Amino acid sequence: MPPPHAEKPHSKLVVLGTVSFYLVAAIAMVLANKWVLNKTTIPLFFLMTQLFIAVILFLVTHVIGLFKIPTQIDIQVCKGLAPMVFMNVLNLSLNNFTLKYVDASFYQVARGLVLPFTVLLSSFMLHHRPSLLILVAVAVVTSGFLIGVALDLAPGSVITTTSPLGVLFGVLSSMTTALQAVVIKRSLDVVKGSAIELAWYNNLLSAFVMWPLIILGGEVPDVVEMFFGEGKALETFLWGSAITGVFGWLICIAGFLSIKITSPITHMISSAVRGVFQSMLSVWVFGDIITTGRASSIGLILSGSVYYTWVKHQEQQAAEQHASGSKLESGGYERVPMKDVDADIRKDSMSRS
Repeated sequence: MPPPHAEKPHSKLVVLGTVSFYLVAAIAMVLANKWVLNKTTIPLFFLMTQLFIAVILFLVTHVIGLFKIPTQIDIQVCKGLAPMVFMNVLNLSLNNFTLKYVDASFYQVARGLVLPFTVLLSSFMLHHRPSLLILVAVAVVTSGFLIGVALDLAPGSVITTTSPLGVLFGVLSSMTTALQAVVIKRSLDVVKGSAIELAWYNNLLSAFVMWPLIILGGEVPDVVEMFFGEGKALETFLWGSAITGVFGWLICIAGFLSIKITSPITHMISSAVRGVFQSMLSVWVFGDIITTGRASSIGLILSGSVYYTWVKHQEQQAAEQHASGSKLESGGYERVPMKDVDADIRKDSMSRS
């Protein structure tokens, strides 16, 4: 007998629309970011502009009644969210630097260790060893990353655009993505579980934190040159900032909806499809080269990620059925299924990748 408050399944049309929305927003964000980063040398200032555009969009949606955000800034809330803001700025900065120093088609490979870091972190937090099948999935993903990096950086490789620095940024970005998901979960308590309020504070505070980083990063002269110098860099920057600012805001909604409306497996498969389309479009838009080695690397990372999600889904269902059966046999109440920490971390990671 289903629980009295069971959520009604969403129609296939709603699921299809949600997945399509997520795919378009995520792909457009990466390609537009790469387009601007190819033309400019100010990734931190570019990121700050995106954050301010997101803040403006939050204010507009508040005025028209779509979302409700706090009208006053709570200092205590700001202090409580400081770790999340720090991780957000660090993660977004590393993402931009990764994309600046590698091809858009290689971006997913450079950040291919998100899953292994997530499993490692969740195992450390939960104090238990992952199953053999989970380790197999992690091994497949890790091998995909290592193959892609080794072949792209090998002497004599036809790929000359992959930078060791870009790979380093990708590894650090993968690590911070896994850590950020944990920080976000804990930060929700600060805003009493409101995801919209959390996103509002996150974008607002991150935008202001970027200012000293821009100065320390030495980007001020390049910013001045872009605004007052010759060339089309300013036009590219303004158009790119507008596009990525809007899509950056939309992707937060898209990722949330994709997780909320679809199943974890559907969400992971849509992320895999996004990776394939992103690589294909990178060849067309930027002239990227997809070698057999790079294609194999992307395939292994996507296959391992989808397999991992399927295994976690099966393990979670088995655990819930076992707990439910034990409760019923002992005459207790049926247990309400709860998602484990690892599944939550993986969802948060994929909605940002």
